[in-house]
Amino acid sequence: MPLTDTAARQAKFTGKQQKLSDDKGLYLLVNASGKYWRLKYRIAGKEKALALGVYPEVSLKEARVKRDEARKLIAEGVDPGVTRKQEKIARLAASENSLESLAREWHQAQLARWSMGHAARVMESLEADVFPDLGRLPVAELTAPLLLDVLRKIERRGATETAGRVLQRVGAVMRYAIQTGRASYNPTNDLRGALTAAKVEHRPALPRSELPEFFRRLAAEPLHPATRLAFRLLILTMTRPGEIRFARWDEFDLERAEWRIPAERMKMRTEHLVPLSRQAMAVLEGLKPLTGHVALLFPSQTTSQKPISENTLCYAMGRMGYKGIATPHGFRALASTVMNEEGFDPDVIERQLAHAERNKVRAAYHRAEYLDDRRKLLQWWADYLDSQEGGNVRPVNFNRAS
Repeated sequence: MPLTDTAARQAKFTGKQQKLSDDKGLYLLVNASGKYWRLKYRIAGKEKALALGVYPEVSLKEARVKRDEARKLIAEGVDPGVTRKQEKIARLAASENSLESLAREWHQAQLARWSMGHAARVMESLEADVFPDLGRLPVAELTAPLLLDVLRKIERRGATETAGRVLQRVGAVMRYAIQTGRASYNPTNDLRGALTAAKVEHRPALPRSELPEFFRRLAAEPLHPATRLAFRLLILTMTRPGEIRFARWDEFDLERAEWRIPAERMKMRTEHLVPLSRQAMAVLEGLKPLTGHVALLFPSQTTSQKPISENTLCYAMGRMGYKGIATPHGFRALASTVMNEEGFDPDVIERQLAHAERNKVRAAYHRAEYLDDRRKLLQWWADYLDSQEGGNVRPVNFNRAS
């Protein structure tokens, strides 16, 4: 008699394994761990059993469908057990060679020659714009139209430069896939000229006359307290936003009032020592109760292991009314402009901005010679910013370059 769903449902383990037969080799195996569908079959003179699922997740009706599919293979001389193993191996290979898997492998291979900030930006862009739609796709199955659809989504939100960078990064991943034998063709080659050309613009900066209004908006905008302090530390230290994002507490010598940024985090791959003004030290004091218990000065609100997003400060400035008018990076240009107008030594300003010095001997000299000058420069800058924020006394530069 064929098995009924009622009999399958009511079957219980009574201390001894039992088999409830259905038809054409299908049976329900009942043991201490549960109920399992099995198909008994014979091929090449050997008797075998094929697993067809767990009851009740797989119903009696579904088990019979699976049985009939397996019997068709057996009638053609194909062992369904071997076929299943081959399919499992193929799925495993596909997952190991997925676009996301290859991209992470490629990313790991580049870390030795990238700065930490750049490496983080690359992975963040892939995680945000590529992996959700294409991450599970076997890398050999990536086509130009599939990738173009993803790039068009990025363009539609107005991020044309980001679309171009994502295309370049996926192209590098595909070249790596070809080099390692996981793909034979790079579909990004077919997308040359397909994207909207990005307009090249310098990062806009505020004019010095706008500083009082900026500080008024900074105080009024409902920002996370750490974000507000990140703006202040960025402006006071003349550093890049990426250097602020990844700043760690162990890089700061509070007794000497210095911030030593490691070479791997600097654009020019050279360690940079930043003297800290009294105002910068006050920022750190205000930040300590907020993030002093973790490694990063400005951790993400979702996980303390990662820094704030590269867009955090940009979006905040947008909400303050500066979208298209000024960027966080632009404060470096503003500081340089003000200091040059005030007659400070251009070499000291350039050294504080950590711009490249091609002559290595001269660069080493500058690092040592200009530290005291840079400390005075940054203290003057901090006092000047105070005057723009509402202070009554404008600092005097007693060391104007002649």
